[in-house]
Amino acid sequence: MPANPRRGETEAVFDGRPYRLVLTLGALAELENAFGLADLNALAERFESGRLKSSDAIAILGAGLRGGGVEFSDADVARLSHADGAPGFVRAVADLLRATFGSSDGEGGAAPKTPFPGTTSPPSGSAS
Repeated sequence: MPANPRRGETEAVFDGRPYRLVLTLGALAELENAFGLADLNALAERFESGRLKSSDAIAILGAGLRGGGVEFSDADVARLSHADGAPGFVRAVADLLRATFGSSDGEGGAAPKTPFPGTTSPPSGSAS
């Protein structure tokens, strides 16, 4: 079943296979615990900085995949590949956070910034 953006769902292709990702309430609680944060506001503020470690990306993608119904551990997520390499993973995280917390055009609340200021996705050939 394709992703439904009205429900905060996104789709990403890992290892050549499409996956539906969604940060359900349970997935958001998982991230609060993983990052040691008190509430959803603190979680959103953390993502708004636009600065994420690779381990953060693994946790976010893992929570999103599990929210979408895939039983992957974070170790499983860490072994996934993306056809676009690191920029593809960054784009998948940014898309998922944007779908969950809103867009940068003012609709749906504060949007997390991408790790590449001034862009909506990583530049071509970027290796972050």
